[in-house]
Amino acid sequence: MLILQIIVLLGAIFLGVRIGGIGIGYTGGAGVLVLGLLLGMKPGNIPWDVILIIASVISAISAMQLAGGLDYLVQIAERILRSNPKHINYLAPIVTYVLTIFAGTGHTAFSMIPVIVEVAKEQHIRPCVPLSIAVVSSQIAITASPVSAAVIYMTGVLEPLGWSYPALLLIWIVTTFVGCMLTAFVMTIISNMDLDSDPVYKERLAKGLVKPAQGAAQMELKPFAKRSVLIFLVGVVAVVLYASAISPAVGIIKNVIVPRDAAIMSLMLLVGMLITMLCKIEVGDVASCSVFKSGMVAIVCVLGVAWLGDTFVSGHSAEIKEFAASTVAENPALLAVVFFFAAMLLYSQAATAKAIVPAVVAALGITAENPGDSYMLVATFAAVSALFVLPTYPTLLGAVQMDDTGSTRIGKWVFNHAFFLPGLIAIVFSVVLGFGACAIF
Repeated sequence: MLILQIIVLLGAIFLGVRIGGIGIGYTGGAGVLVLGLLLGMKPGNIPWDVILIIASVISAISAMQLAGGLDYLVQIAERILRSNPKHINYLAPIVTYVLTIFAGTGHTAFSMIPVIVEVAKEQHIRPCVPLSIAVVSSQIAITASPVSAAVIYMTGVLEPLGWSYPALLLIWIVTTFVGCMLTAFVMTIISNMDLDSDPVYKERLAKGLVKPAQGAAQMELKPFAKRSVLIFLVGVVAVVLYASAISPAVGIIKNVIVPRDAAIMSLMLLVGMLITMLCKIEVGDVASCSVFKSGMVAIVCVLGVAWLGDTFVSGHSAEIKEFAASTVAENPALLAVVFFFAAMLLYSQAATAKAIVPAVVAALGITAENPGDSYMLVATFAAVSALFVLPTYPTLLGAVQMDDTGSTRIGKWVFNHAFFLPGLIAIVFSVVLGFGACAIF
């Protein structure tokens, strides 16, 4: 029966991956149905909190996009990249990392991919090098963004165990950012940077398939673009300040009436309202924005695959707890491996954390009275960002499709693609640095 359940779990995920996009959400729901009706497993919990946080954040970002705010951010980012193009391997991941920290979604990297390709071509640098690091950085930054569903969930788990919200943000921002920068350094050293030596590029160039570099794009901003960015930024700051104030370790607000999840959702919806009113956007057009469409796809994917994952994990919680208690307790770094492989299948940082963390907490006997092993969760959190392993994530595919030089490609064996090595290196650095940071705190 266990073998059949595993086959259904993996089969649903891989079928969803083959369909692509929203398909993994569809097949996740189908997998829950098969596990329940045919294999006797009780359906798990639907991650409503994660879904609603994603929905509220995406709605605010979509309003900002409609007001021209994302165009303004892209304009700033392009200036940064073009200010010192020879250092694009470092500047590109910095830009995508900051955009993700700010917006709480890695889909903002889409807007930077064409710019990165253009600047790399101008410098005769193979675009796959800065692109791969930048896409990976946009994924890992989710584990450090104050408005991402994954961070909000993890802080909710860890705060009762004695970790303050500001301390967690500081640890995750510092360790993941430094991890990404170290990855950029390593990839710069070990990668072939010369675009003119790439055989695929030379072949495509000979066939006339490579567009010449266009130079800096002249983008006309909408009248209230800057105002929309300011409103969204104030909203993000308000989220951080409120979440810090109600953190038990900080204790500025002791009688908490509005919990953190409700506050973040309501603040993001308020941001959307203010942008709508003060930036004079047509609210009916919000649903047509590319960010809104991407967000809806993400919501359905999380619904299906996280529900499927929770159904399987809940049905085998006893075995998982036994494994965690006997192995993870002896070797904390193994938790990063568990997170890594779970994220590879569950396709979402928040869904992975939601599925694995409760079982690990219960297995290790972590409580408010006995929080000793909780540092493992803090240190290894970045490993839930292994969404790059299967080359099917939207920003990864976008980078492959938008790089007309052909240097960013997927190999015959699926896993041998441009993003695997920098992603693995970035997670290893982030986790190692995480253990070091936890030792200090």
